Amino acid sequence: MTLDDPSWRAAREVLLGPRYWTLGIPYSLSLLLILGSHEMGHYIACRIYRIEASLPFFLPAPHMFGTFGALIRIRAPFTHRRALFDVGVAGPLAGFVVAIPVLLYGLAHSTVTRQPARPGDIGLGSCLLLEVLYPLFFRLGPETLIRIHPVFAAAWLGLLATALNLLPIGQLDGGHMLYALSPRLHARVSRYGIPVMIVFGVVFQAWPLVTFGVIFAIIGWRHPPLLEEDSALDRGRLAIAWLALAIFLLCFIPQPVGVAR
Repeated sequence: MTLDDPSWRAAREVLLGPRYWTLGIPYSLSLLLILGSHEMGHYIACRIYRIEASLPFFLPAPHMFGTFGALIRIRAPFTHRRALFDVGVAGPLAGFVVAIPVLLYGLAHSTVTRQPARPGDIGLGSCLLLEVLYPLFFRLGPETLIRIHPVFAAAWLGLLATALNLLPIGQLDGGHMLYALSPRLHARVSRYGIPVMIVFGVVFQAWPLVTFGVIFAIIGWRHPPLLEEDSALDRGRLAIAWLALAIFLLCFIPQPVGVAR
């Protein structure tokens, strides 16, 4: 392709034309809000326990969603199980609470179409929470499709990120929580969960699971020890653990992305 080709001129117009940038603002701001709330939940929990941590970093990515997510850097070891559990669960809870109103707004501004999917069209997978909400907003038939609003796409990605972070593996948020509950159970789940993640991801084309599984297979699944291992969690935190499990089941998307053929 030369610089004089119409396709190049069109691409340059998209990149340089501000009127095109505004199309992504609702999506970008909504996604930054959800991911930022998730990481700020971790950050505030760290500050409560006086654990040194950085403010959130947002990681851009050259793919259709535009991001690898966000993270904070924790520069000190966790002191005891309560601190580890609270820091681990604070992120998913904060992100999920913020994602719900964003999701409802996105659903309210999405539309139903009877236009059949064309080859190459990309569809976003569903989860239990969406299956509950769809009938409240749409009358779906066998040949109808949802034309999603950009804000819905951001909320959908927030739900996916919440579910992935709640996987009880390694040093994911769910891994932190499970280690706080039982270091021995964490070791077993992580050891056998990684190959299960990879196989499940390949079978259902859930490539984020494959990616996470391969990463943990390379870097290892073991959790660093705490300064105090003997402290136990109270009943309130056990109830929150069940709540986090419910959120994981509601948000888990078995097949995140599909392509029409």
